[in-house]
Amino acid sequence: MRARDLAVDYETVGLDSDAMDAARLMAEHHLPALLVVDEAGSPKAILPASQMIKILVPGYVIEDPTLAAVVDEHHADRLCAALKGRKVRDCLSKTTPPPLVAAPDDTALEVAALMAQARSPLVAVVEKDRTGVQLLGVITASHLLERLLAATSA
Repeated sequence: MRARDLAVDYETVGLDSDAMDAARLMAEHHLPALLVVDEAGSPKAILPASQMIKILVPGYVIEDPTLAAVVDEHHADRLCAALKGRKVRDCLSKTTPPPLVAAPDDTALEVAALMAQARSPLVAVVEKDRTGVQLLGVITASHLLERLLAATSA
């Protein structure tokens, strides 16, 4: 199996996309992360759902999780308000590494090694040519596992 055969269409967002819309997209499609692309459609970052959750949780609760017990449900239900007015670029960590990128001819093992090394839930498959980069799709860890398990059962 080659990366081009494993790649599927996947939701992407731009750096200047609305953060609330990005969170809704993750929630509605049960996505572990979103691929963030630039204006030309080139992969720029991976925004994990866990990073979006981190933005919702007040800093004082992250520092001392026992304080979560004293926040009443009324306030807890409004955590997503922290995303209002923010862009996707505001949600990326300052230490966000560049997205993992596989070439179309990379093998399933090469893709798996990339994911394992970086502990990333997805890898973008891109084809590079003289005009730039074309996103062919994304390979998620769960999809890769599914395909590898199917190959093992055959």
